[in-house]
Amino acid sequence: MSFNEYISSDKNKWGKRKGLIFLPQYKFVYLKRKCEYWRSKNKLIFIFWRLIYQHYETKYLMDVPAKTIIGKGFKIEHLGGVVVNPDAKLGNDVTILNNVLIGMEKRGKRTGSPDIGNKVYIASGAVITGKIKVGSNVLIAANSFVNFDVPNNSIVIGNKIIKSNKATDYYI
Repeated sequence: MSFNEYISSDKNKWGKRKGLIFLPQYKFVYLKRKCEYWRSKNKLIFIFWRLIYQHYETKYLMDVPAKTIIGKGFKIEHLGGVVVNPDAKLGNDVTILNNVLIGMEKRGKRTGSPDIGNKVYIASGAVITGKIKVGSNVLIAANSFVNFDVPNNSIVIGNKIIKSNKATDYYI
């Protein structure tokens, strides 16, 4: 997929809005996409965009490494406190709120980073950790701790799973 397709898909998540590039949440995602695009094309241009991106990571208190694989239609609704492990994989149409941790387990049977499916909504304060698989059409409620596999079409509240075919309706 090309850079323009990713940007177009990310823009569509915000609807028709003028001056979108001035919205800090969108600007952050846009700069991440610039880093992703130039990473394999031209090292010098990549370093330029990476320096700008690092500035905004610090300014907005975010830690989403440029090398993290994130599908199209990515949206951060509220800035601040978002931490994503560089080895985590996020699918298409993932929405994240503030104070979310998508982290790595360093020991035990879940050593590794999460693989998050498509059409996933992650609310404020959620922690997703370990080598787990989060399915598609999943809503992870605020302050949930997820260190277990989550099937498709589910809502996670705390550490409980509720099956729902309309898990992300009205959210994504």
